[in-house]
Amino acid sequence: MTDKARVPSSELDHRFFYEPMLSGHPKEDEDISLSFLGKELLAPIWISSMTGGTGEAAKINRNLARATAEFGLGMALGSCRVLLENPGFYPDFDWREVIGEDRPFYANLGIAQVEQLLHRKEENRIFDLLDKLRADGLVVHVNPLQEWMQPEGDRFQSPPIETIAHLLQRTDFPIIVKEVGQGMGPDSLRRLMKLPLAAIEYGAAGGTNFSKLEWLRKNREESSSTFENITLLGHDANQMTQFVNQILEEGKEKITCKSFIVSGGIRTFLDGYYFIQSLNAPSIYGVASSVLRYAREDYEDLRTYLSQQIQGLRMAQAFLRIKKSKTDG
Repeated sequence: MTDKARVPSSELDHRFFYEPMLSGHPKEDEDISLSFLGKELLAPIWISSMTGGTGEAAKINRNLARATAEFGLGMALGSCRVLLENPGFYPDFDWREVIGEDRPFYANLGIAQVEQLLHRKEENRIFDLLDKLRADGLVVHVNPLQEWMQPEGDRFQSPPIETIAHLLQRTDFPIIVKEVGQGMGPDSLRRLMKLPLAAIEYGAAGGTNFSKLEWLRKNREESSSTFENITLLGHDANQMTQFVNQILEEGKEKITCKSFIVSGGIRTFLDGYYFIQSLNAPSIYGVASSVLRYAREDYEDLRTYLSQQIQGLRMAQAFLRIKKSKTDG
């Protein structure tokens, strides 16, 4: 036996019990489908919002849409803000024909744009956006720290929870709320879970830190490091899963939203499997940067990557059981 084949105990993945006696090898077409957002997914994977939709992004979105269709996944576009300003970019976002009607397909706007449209009583422009894209609903991404770090960033006039509540009152399409890059604490989650949202996506700390990226961009020209530490604040997916489970277990308040997309720091199918098994609610996991590098290249690279991830999920489902923490109930 070579040293390379030795696995120290410190390198073992201690999140799971390995149970080799309880299943045969899964078939290549083993069913791992589920119903989510009113449609069937053939695997519990969500292509999370990424690119804005011009230049290279058109190729990336096209590859992601093809993969969504082939593997039966769900997909959310990157920010559609540019479409509010220049409808000429619609071809870079219009992927319903590729994805098909059977899978969930969501548009995306930032909370700042939603706030501005509601203030001007122009929510009809959101309806028009969804109609033209034939989208099932809207992802509203919330990123106050990133916007604050960005020199040209938007400033929110109202707490995002109030803007989202107003949007729900004035529209009737499904809405997903996604925090971007820092995660959310229990009070924010609790307030969101009391709203009639289609789902909550927590882009938890541990993935791309967009606030720090903006700080780095700004400080290429400035020497100040005053605000660097605040970009390192947040909550990872482990913490947020515990928060959600605790809120659900308490049962003290009426919880309306009980569906979740876990993203942020999801690097392998084992991470995804762990979190969707840990959450005491219907959930799937989102992938973004892990598929982005493949989506930039030939489609076959992306196809191979996702095929391996799905086969890995089938193996995990057959042989692994998660070790639940005491706070999971």
